[in-house]
Amino acid sequence: MSKEILICSGLGKRFGTRYALRDVELRVESGKIIGLLGPNGSGKTTLMKLANGLLKPEEGWIEIDGSRPGLHTKSVVSYLPDQMYFADWMRVSDLLAMFSDFYRDFDRGKAGSMLRALDISEKERMKTLSKGSKEKVQLVLVMSRQAKLYLLDEPIGGVDPAARDYILKTILTNYSEDASVMISTHLIADVEKVLDEAIFLKEGRLVRHSSVDDIREKEGKSVDRLFREIFAVRGPQMGRNPLFEPAVKPGLHDQEEEKTEKTVHEDQKEES
Repeated sequence: MSKEILICSGLGKRFGTRYALRDVELRVESGKIIGLLGPNGSGKTTLMKLANGLLKPEEGWIEIDGSRPGLHTKSVVSYLPDQMYFADWMRVSDLLAMFSDFYRDFDRGKAGSMLRALDISEKERMKTLSKGSKEKVQLVLVMSRQAKLYLLDEPIGGVDPAARDYILKTILTNYSEDASVMISTHLIADVEKVLDEAIFLKEGRLVRHSSVDDIREKEGKSVDRLFREIFAVRGPQMGRNPLFEPAVKPGLHDQEEEKTEKTVHEDQKEES
């Protein structure tokens, strides 16, 4: 039986009085590629930040590789945030040096090979690269670590369809089979082909966690179609469900998460 790399029990996170996540029960095994699926504001980024130790829960607990998120788990988790956090003046070579210093498991040779395949020079400054190329550089850095759990927050959200295929191929060919990859996205059709399991988040609640094979065989439908059914009714038509606390007020959740993004760089320094 595979080891469980991530466990959540009664996990809850509030921003002010509003819940971004509530009562999340989740177990993720090693060796899986998991889609963390839901519309914007469903709690995907919050869950990933809790797993990476950038946020702390108000309720319940979360464990990574048998430990609560902290210094130990920094060597276990390789995290790709949903926003760029490198300064534009930095060269790609500066980023490679920084990751080499921060992470003992960073494979400098692998990173260089991936960059050459992308035709991205290590001499380039970040400010000279397109948005898509910047995101590829950041993905290369994250996937060049020998981690046990890769947390990728919207890795294909800001690139064109042609680049999405390359990014997914990069993910598939550059992680250990003993590791797990969790991909947060709302672009289900693009990632479905690489997923082993799918986790559906709705208004901060985990509403389903199934293998992709079960969804196809038992439901007789694709993950994308099931996603559309679960999240088909939106806005005023949805109505109030007494089982759900309201999601974070528009803007509040983003403001809180913007604050935590600023801690990513400092958070990495702690490990060094």
